[in-house]
Amino acid sequence: MSSGIRKKVTLHTLRHSFATHLLESGTDIRYIQELLGHNNPKTTMIYTHVTENSIKNINNPFDDL
Repeated sequence: MSSGIRKKVTLHTLRHSFATHLLESGTDIRYIQELLGHNNPKTTMIYTHVTENSIKNINNPFDDL
């Protein structure tokens, strides 16, 4: 039985996916930094790339006035 996935998946790919999903679900980047064991926050910042879903979820504060 095969999954049909042909892309090579590495531990780094899984780690990156884990961090990206945490960030997109609203987990604070400081917690992600701790989970990944990064000493420098700049290392964790590579996961902050903007996704279309993230942009769609931004609330305009003026809408609440």
